[in-house]
Formats: sequence, C-alpha cells, structure tokens
Amino acid sequence: MSSSLSGAALPRARPLASLRLQSIDALRGLVIVFMLLDHVRETFFLHAQVSDPMDVAATDPALFFSRLLAHVCAPVFVFLTGLSAFLYGTRQADGRAATSAFLLKRGLFLIVLEFTLINFAWTFQLPPQVIYLQVIWAIGLSMVALAGLVWLPRGVLTALGLAIVAGHNLLDGLHFPVGDVLHLPWAVLHDRGWIEVSETLRMRTSYPVLPWIGVIALGYAAGPWFGGATPPAARQRLLARSGLALLAGFVLLRSINVYGDRPWAAGESVLATLMSFVNVTKYPPSLLFLMLTLGIGLLLLLVFERQQQRHGGFLPPALAWLKVFGSAPMFFYLLHLYVLKLLYLTAVTIWGLNQGRFFGFDSIGAVWLVMVILTALLYAPVKAFAGVKTRRRDIAWLKYL
Repeated sequence: MSSSLSGAALPRARPLASLRLQSIDALRGLVIVFMLLDHVRETFFLHAQVSDPMDVAATDPALFFSRLLAHVCAPVFVFLTGLSAFLYGTRQADGRAATSAFLLKRGLFLIVLEFTLINFAWTFQLPPQVIYLQVIWAIGLSMVALAGLVWLPRGVLTALGLAIVAGHNLLDGLHFPVGDVLHLPWAVLHDRGWIEVSETLRMRTSYPVLPWIGVIALGYAAGPWFGGATPPAARQRLLARSGLALLAGFVLLRSINVYGDRPWAAGESVLATLMSFVNVTKYPPSLLFLMLTLGIGLLLLLVFERQQQRHGGFLPPALAWLKVFGSAPMFFYLLHLYVLKLLYLTAVTIWGLNQGRFFGFDSIGAVWLVMVILTALLYAPVKAFAGVKTRRRDIAWLKYL
C-alpha cells in the first residue's frame, strides 16, 4: 500500500506524470473496496459461513465469489507497490539510492505497524497473545527485499521475479519441524504456520513472503511502462498483452492439472466445476493464483487508462472517486479496521456474544450493502487526509501513510 510512492499528488511542475498516474491510484482504490467487502464479511458474517469460504463443496456461490473477488487485493497492491517504487525513483535526483532508502524505511515502518496498531485492531489484546503476520507484514518485508533488489539490472530483476513466481510451488513439499534451525526462516518465507515466541505469545505467518517478493520485483520491472518515454498507446498494448497472456496461461495450465496449484475436479454442475477451477491457493499465493489475479489487475488498469484517455486525461466521475482511496490506502486500512472493530464491539455490548441470533447478517447481499455504506462514510475522512498529505509535504512522517 505505497500511497507515497503512487505519485497521487505530484508537484505541479509534473502535470503529465500526475495525470498518467490517476489510473494507478484508481485501481488501488478499487481493490481497497474489495478488501473492505471481505473484512465486513469477516466481522459480521462468520456465523453464517463454513470454516473456509473457498470450500467448493460447502459454500454458497455468492459467498464463494465474493471471497474470490477479494483475492485480487493483495497481488494488485504488491505489484503496484513495486511499480510505484520505480516511479518514485524517477522523481529523485539520486534515483535508485533514494528509492532503496525509502523502501527500506517504509518497509520497516509497515512491519512495526503490523506488530502494533494493526494486530491490536484485529485482536484487541494488550499485551498480545497472538500476532498475525498478514498482508501489511508481507508488503513491508517485500519492500525491504526490493530495497536491495533495485540495484540489479532490470533484465536480471525481471528474470528473478518470474523465477520466484513461477517456481516457488516446486518448494511446496519442503517443511521443517519446530526446533529445526530452518523452521523460523522457512515459516516466514514459504511454509505458513505458527512460531512459538514464548509461553504467552505466538505468531502466525499468515502471508509467507517469498512469492510476494517475486510480485513486487515484477511490479518494479514494469515501471518503465509508465515512464514518460512510453507513449500511452504502447503502454496500453503492454497491459493488454500481459493481462491476456496471464489469463490464457492460467486457463491452459489450470486445465492440464499438472503444476501451479492443487488439482481441480469436475462437479455436479457447470457452476460447481467453475468454482473448483478458479479455487486457487492464496497462502502462500500459488503460481495460478497470481496468474489469475494479476491478469485481472492488469486488464483493469488498462480499462482505467483508456477511460482516462477518453476523458481528456482525467478519470470520469464514475471512477474518479476511487483514486481518493488509492491516494491514502494505509490511512484507509487503519481507519476501516478500527471502524469495523468499534461496530462489532458495540454490537457485542448491546446483544452479547450472540452473532447470528441478535446481530449479524442473514445474507451475503447484506454484506455488500454495508460495504457500500461504509465506503460512502469513509470517503470524506480519507479525502481529507489525502489533502493534508498533498499540502503538508514538510511533515516527513505523513509520506509513510
């Protein structure tokens, strides 16, 4: 969620760059809305769903596809973080050195946030008994890794990113038991699990970071597509070809059931078969998961680019509101977590721990409705904060949000 790298509010001396980056912020804003939908589900719909909302055999299709929609969030965020890091460097006098330093500092900042404000928003435990190392942790570690990788030639960086994304599933069978010297680093990198810190504290590596390092590297390598030397038509061709190639590759590789994820199986209906076909692994993100979600993300970015071009360099009103969320995504992330927690605790205070009986939603449609309402309510504070970030460039810490 690298809003300060997004170029959402560039100096007036660079109006063309500012216009060029509206589509990036709009896409980031769109996936924020998808994330909000999923977090509303996790807060007020848990009583009405199975243990795994991607369980094809037991999950209602509306719930399944709502959860599938949220799968787009993390890959797009991480890819755009890498892309935005490249664009940040193009605006600095010392280029890669400034980018590397900023990535390192912002990555460490995000890791601290995950351990503190974000984990507290999920658990409301102080001191914590469990720390969930989730998406902000993964983005932070990926940024720290990219701080070193930016010094590689672009071709080498691209090859490394592709090798990690395409090849990490070869490591799925590699595990190290608790007590082994490699258990901790491997749990962080690839093998989702628990880390016992003490008798009173343990950590869950919900987002193993190795594949995300590949994604952020590919985002950085795609940066020149959005550089001033690349005409819009050429950029749009690259987005179209890359997005379609990823989706075609997904269909082909998924069809033969050989590599890239757990096998799918034909169901009792066309819908059940489709659900199995697109039921891909997120933890850690499989090759097929990333091909599907990044393919969709690149095509959405293409749509936003073309809409912006058709409206004289500005996004149409139907899309322009999204870039407000995309220009301050970290602020939105923290704000929505605490708003949802406050709503949940208020409901528990009134009705007790009776979700599903006295409060909660009866259908996934209600989850969507609340997502829309919260999107509208959160728009004003996020817009106000984004405005402060733009005006107060003298406040250094604001760029980290």
